[in-house]
Amino acid sequence: MRILGINALFHDPAAALVVDGRIVAAAEEERFSRRKHGKRPVPFSAWELPEKAAAWCLRRAGLRPQDLDAVAYSYDPQLARPAESMGLDDPWDHLRQTYAREAPGFLASALPGLDRERVHFVPHHMAHAASSAFAAPDAGDSSVLVLDGRGERASHLAARRVGQGLEALHAQELPHSLGLVYEELTDHLGFLRSSDEFKVMALASHGTPRMLPELRRYVYPTGDGGFRATGVPWHEFCPPRTSDEPWTQDHADVAASAQAVLEETLLDLVRWLHGRTHHGVLTLAGGVALNCVANSRIAREGPFSQVWVQPAAGDAGTALGGALLLAAGAGDAPEPMRGADLGRDWSDAELGAWLKTAAVPFERPADIAATVAEALADNGIVAWFQGRSEYGPRALGHRSLLAHPGHAGNLERLNDVKGREQFRPVAPMVLADRAAEIFDGPLPSPYMLFVHDVAETWRDRIPAVVHVDGTARIQTVDREQEPLVARMLTAFERLTGLPVVVNTSLNTAGRPMVDDPRDALECFGSSPVDLLAIGPYAVRRGDFFHAADDGRA
Repeated sequence: MRILGINALFHDPAAALVVDGRIVAAAEEERFSRRKHGKRPVPFSAWELPEKAAAWCLRRAGLRPQDLDAVAYSYDPQLARPAESMGLDDPWDHLRQTYAREAPGFLASALPGLDRERVHFVPHHMAHAASSAFAAPDAGDSSVLVLDGRGERASHLAARRVGQGLEALHAQELPHSLGLVYEELTDHLGFLRSSDEFKVMALASHGTPRMLPELRRYVYPTGDGGFRATGVPWHEFCPPRTSDEPWTQDHADVAASAQAVLEETLLDLVRWLHGRTHHGVLTLAGGVALNCVANSRIAREGPFSQVWVQPAAGDAGTALGGALLLAAGAGDAPEPMRGADLGRDWSDAELGAWLKTAAVPFERPADIAATVAEALADNGIVAWFQGRSEYGPRALGHRSLLAHPGHAGNLERLNDVKGREQFRPVAPMVLADRAAEIFDGPLPSPYMLFVHDVAETWRDRIPAVVHVDGTARIQTVDREQEPLVARMLTAFERLTGLPVVVNTSLNTAGRPMVDDPRDALECFGSSPVDLLAIGPYAVRRGDFFHAADDGRA
């Protein structure tokens, strides 16, 4: 079966292609359109489809729209109810539902040759669940927990995978939503809702949860697999903040309190789910599953022996989940994800042609990994563009900015390069076989979805990646899966004695992650980055601007 998955209705539009149960391609529309998150999550944008991502997925496989056996659209309007009947203040939601009902026609127009009868509506949270339960490696029969802002009429799903099937066990109906509550706080604190929730998580580390007892009046588990979470009067907890105002200790304390009540509630849901399934493996999906601090507490204190989180846990991942769910239903055994590198790539010859067209001076060293390690050892910042781009919000060694972790000033330096708030941390990448001696937490951790305590003996050695609370959100690197990254890390350790490199996403604030060579050159040219490692080629900043001064670039 050749199945295209589509996420479009709320935010982070994306497409994914599954052929005979195997994941062939997956990409977010923002990487093509260069609009962060693809679009804003408002009803008036609900009609917008991931046309470019879908067309690329088909090209990747050499397919035409008419070759598809099915298209999975990760929302089922037949399950929805009027927003006001669910207690939601969303007067234009009926427009969103109209667009959802007409999605088959929109898709047939966007992908000429597609038979609209092949478009199937997949319940939003079942698509989330499938993206995790079917994509997790070696999961087998397992439990799955989904939490986000909202789906058709719920904000949560507890389920279990049995063979190639998913069985729903409990759903929390709207308006109660942990995701929406966290979104509301994000907006109250002056950040962009449905986009900047990770900033609230980072800010929480600078506060104390002194408002937790009061917040528990509005957000708490009910003990039956559900919870209450609505109507929080955030203005009573702290004054609202505008985006250009500095944050105060009150802002940090309310963020810490919200983070704490989220973790408490999630732990209750996890324990309830385990009590029904008694599985050893838990998989997580939904936007709330991108909260790596909460994930770590689930792994540490929860009853499951193994926790796996879908790297594209937000709505983008429902494109993949919808396709996997239809594939399983058709009898194709879904193959697990081998990695998040499911997007676009270019051959060495194609990359060289891009550089020549741009009239950029470049070299092809004997080993780009060694060249990058030398630049990092000299405290240079490196833009790293290698292989297929990542699916999901994390840079995982394919579209990254790299730096030396041993200089504390590199945190501020990178945040300045990216135009980010200074309270935000950067992440370390480390070889999987070296991680346990430095970091305490769930291992391996290939997708940066958990936080780890940094060993006391290492905190002064790698200060750039140690957050204010002594933790780090690490990426472990498997030598077989990522041989080029592993070679770079090994070479860097030979030069510095440090088996860790700073890794943050290759982009600047407010812009999507770099995806194609043009994006990489534009980011390199506009940011104080010392070296661009693009495929086997190296572009040095000094050469780049010397050529420009000479009129050669």
